Amino acid sequence: MPEKKLDSQNITILIPTKNEEGAIGEVIDGFKELGYTNIFVIDGHSTDRTREIAEKKGATVVLQSGKGKGQAVAEAFKMIDTDVVVMIDGDGTYDPKDVERLIQPIERGIAEHVIGNRLENFEKGAFTKLNLVGNKVFNFLFRFMYGVEVHDLLTGYRALTREVYKSAELEKHGFEVETELTVETIAKGFRIAEVPISYRKRKGKANLHPIKDGWRIGKTIIELMVRYNPGKYLYLLGFLFLMIGLVTGFYVVEEWQRGVTHYLLAPLTSIFVITGINLVIFGFVLGYIFKSMAGLKRELRSIQYCTKSRESERENR
Repeated sequence: MPEKKLDSQNITILIPTKNEEGAIGEVIDGFKELGYTNIFVIDGHSTDRTREIAEKKGATVVLQSGKGKGQAVAEAFKMIDTDVVVMIDGDGTYDPKDVERLIQPIERGIAEHVIGNRLENFEKGAFTKLNLVGNKVFNFLFRFMYGVEVHDLLTGYRALTREVYKSAELEKHGFEVETELTVETIAKGFRIAEVPISYRKRKGKANLHPIKDGWRIGKTIIELMVRYNPGKYLYLLGFLFLMIGLVTGFYVVEEWQRGVTHYLLAPLTSIFVITGINLVIFGFVLGYIFKSMAGLKRELRSIQYCTKSRESERENR
């Protein structure tokens, strides 16, 4: 598949901020030095000089109407209309130079959403022990539940095509936005890729609360399963019924061998087992349908991309 070079004018650098005066200027300068001039800062009502510095550096600055990173990102997506959006935090933890790594899979036509994996190359002290353990737990939980090989679910450095960010239905208003964007991508059949990036110590006080926001992120991973594969809920419920049926079944059999007959518990055990088997079967069928639909969408987009590439080649001849 031929590589299509993206013009920097067709890429918007989206920076959601809140009280990032210590790093926002450096982040903007880093992208401008690389030739990226479409820099969009959406600010979460900073009480320091974040907006002032961003404006002086030449960025488009918008004050978000609501609260939370997720709400800011959703609002910004409605205002932006370039081929690609690159999301990055304004705290100086990410290197603007890594933007080329994020864009490359999109240019090669192998992904519509690219995430930067911080966990392969991070500066000492960039993560607290709690944050590092939390990230690994959430990544494992996501891979287990969704069956998608994502190793840094919560990274804030991402590149998304117009199709992805315009179709994203973001409902979470906080730091769950990265999780929601990832689920939206795979649920709608878009291709996702992961590239290694560097990660540095944060400049200034962190806005994320490890316990409170960690709880919300974990809950979001489970809640959003309904968008991607609701059949897994039926699996869990089905296995729960089966486990109850097996436990009560062993009890009924053991009591029967002693000469005690449980006239009510025996049929109830049968109901638990039969219901559990049916739920597991329905969950499997429903999961297969949802995964097949997502796969079909990916194939159709791949065909569309190939067709557009061939048309572009013919026009250039």
